[in-house]
Amino acid sequence: MSKLGIFVNRQTLSSSEQLTAVVKCRDVAESLGHTAEFIFPVDIKKIPKLDALFIRANTDPMNITYVASRMAEMYGIPVIDDPSSIRICADKINMYMHLMKKNISMPRTRFLKKKELDESSAAQLFEELGTPLVLKEPSTSFSVRVEKVSSSDELLKVAKRFFKLSDWIVVQEYIESRFDWRVGVINGQLLYACRYIIPSETFKIQASVNGHIVYCDVESVPADQVPPEVIKLGREAGNAIGNGLYGVDIKESNGKLYVIEVNDNPSLEGGEDAHYPDMFHKIISYLMTGDACSYAGDLSEKALGPHGFEGEYGLGAAAGICSQSALEEKAAYSYKIDF
Repeated sequence: MSKLGIFVNRQTLSSSEQLTAVVKCRDVAESLGHTAEFIFPVDIKKIPKLDALFIRANTDPMNITYVASRMAEMYGIPVIDDPSSIRICADKINMYMHLMKKNISMPRTRFLKKKELDESSAAQLFEELGTPLVLKEPSTSFSVRVEKVSSSDELLKVAKRFFKLSDWIVVQEYIESRFDWRVGVINGQLLYACRYIIPSETFKIQASVNGHIVYCDVESVPADQVPPEVIKLGREAGNAIGNGLYGVDIKESNGKLYVIEVNDNPSLEGGEDAHYPDMFHKIISYLMTGDACSYAGDLSEKALGPHGFEGEYGLGAAAGICSQSALEEKAAYSYKIDF
């Protein structure tokens, strides 16, 4: 009998939807013959005694979830989300560079440092990428610090605010659509698919409108009703990050698909599984018996090796990448990427 730990915190349990989802996950684990217990931050010392860890709290390299993930990695315990996926997806530049490296279709994108942005370069961005543009602060999540701008003055104003939080910002062409595909993948395989219906008041799946939070509607879609190219692109985008659990956001415009984000720790409580009743079964089976086990062993060896957790290609390795063309030309730009 194997023991699954489900890492949660107060925020996880403050939502009835999330609470229902983690209880369902526990029940599925027990129906498969495993024991399952909720692991709170104060219980982190229990992690070495687990057989697998499933993190269901907001992940970020600066909070306790990352410590929990690294601890599991160090002891060779299969974990979702793994530390590498957390690091990559928490930094949009890191994430987009991984997509670029694998030639994943995405909006035209530029990465800018503060000293590179002035009125002239702002005007040039509109000429190159069109109007409007989307600006993102790299550490953003839940659509926070993602804004649409339609003029150089707006761009400079928003960028100035974002540069107070980061040395870099992301500038992308705007892809208009009334919904995003969300493709859930695990170990490179389809887990679920749904549509996130964008609220008419905004262009994001979540936004503050007149002081009120507006959320998108979630519409689960059976696999046989999802365009095969959407599933294919979702799987390819997930594989560009790793072999864990990801939620890939995809927009369709003029017959072309674009990956907007790859999210670690994707939502599993919004009705995504309505047509995928085996969703938690697949996640738990992967953690307990799938490739996650051998992957965890490989990570454990790296953790105990002479080069530390990541070896020569870990966080801190320099990458000369700024845009798709720069990626191909290997232009000299300094950024910390998990290649």
